[in-house]
Amino acid sequence: MALSEHILEDEIHPIDIVEHLAEHNDWDFDRIGDDQIAMAVEGQWRTYSITLAWSGYDETLRMVCTFEMEPPEERHADLYELLNAINDQCWTGSFTFWAAQKLMVYRYGLVLSGGQMATPEQIDTLIMAAVLNAERYYPAMQLLVWGDRTPKDALQVAIAEAYGRA
Repeated sequence: MALSEHILEDEIHPIDIVEHLAEHNDWDFDRIGDDQIAMAVEGQWRTYSITLAWSGYDETLRMVCTFEMEPPEERHADLYELLNAINDQCWTGSFTFWAAQKLMVYRYGLVLSGGQMATPEQIDTLIMAAVLNAERYYPAMQLLVWGDRTPKDALQVAIAEAYGRA
């Protein structure tokens, strides 16, 4: 049975849906407020901090997925070049590096204008896309920063997307 079948047809706040998904997936989470939730999602390479916030003003569900990264200052220019190349490959969301906070960030905004409602499947896909993209490109970022590779060489190790089923 699809998760959305468990949720009533009435309008449900998007963050309530996220909380239900977090409980369903047994993720650690903290409901920061009515319009925001933070959670930890375990990946293969690391645990990702994911925050989702609802803005009623612009009817957007914003997701920010972060992990710590402390590249040496002299590698920042190459890191930004790598992120540009990575973002060219991402269909949804994009990466940026917040140097002051020493965080790698993947973010996406799901626009729900006109009173549209997010479904549990949409939100689950949003979260999973963040984790999968972080997992896919994490090795390239590490090779660039710590393996002294060029952006082009580092990007070659990114795990290719799989199509079909095994």
